[in-house]
Amino acid sequence: MEFMSFIPLFGTLANALLIAAGSTAGLLLRKNLPAKAAELPTQGMALFVITLGVGMAIKTQNPIVAVASIAGGSLIGELLGLEAAFESASRRLEKKFASGGGFLSGFITASLVYCTGSMAVLGSFEEGLGGYPSLLITKGLIDGMMSVAMAASLGFGVILSSIPVFIYQGALTIAAGWLQPFMSEAAVTEMSAAGGLMLMAIGLNLLGLMKIRVMNMLPGFVLAVLLVKLFP
Repeated sequence: MEFMSFIPLFGTLANALLIAAGSTAGLLLRKNLPAKAAELPTQGMALFVITLGVGMAIKTQNPIVAVASIAGGSLIGELLGLEAAFESASRRLEKKFASGGGFLSGFITASLVYCTGSMAVLGSFEEGLGGYPSLLITKGLIDGMMSVAMAASLGFGVILSSIPVFIYQGALTIAAGWLQPFMSEAAVTEMSAAGGLMLMAIGLNLLGLMKIRVMNMLPGFVLAVLLVKLFP
């Protein structure tokens, strides 16, 4: 295992590659399915995302922080126009890679599923503070298996979710020493709860029940960390 110390961001890189490998397998399965046959699996994936989000959200230890971070973060995101900017960038990627429909929902859903859990934060800190990246490798195996089903249901956007996963976890790993004082157990819990609410919104979008601008909620992650300090 000593060779891993010579590979920068080994845990994050392994996580991203496992997502890409699983997604590739899922896309190969998707090619052999008629379009109609993919509808029910997509709805099943939406229900899974909602269930995952509920499981994360109910772990909050401070509902005031969870609600305030989503509300405040959404307001900031709306003012900044994050969703519109993200959709524009995603459409350029979709055109470049000649992907079929559903690119945006697959990209957003997979990116949030892989980035919002506490394992992403704790695993990045483990590696960034000099430990063996066991959490990130474990997370990568889980994400890789999930990406097979997600790519088969949601399409090509899932494979490119490995890019924001690498950027997000890599940034946390590099900044681990500086961020550690702010990232208490309570902060990680409330970040995860806010992420759970976002996943529930993504699931509702996938089911076509409503259109929630989930990307505009992303500043809620930062607010959750700050609000934990104000409402301990």
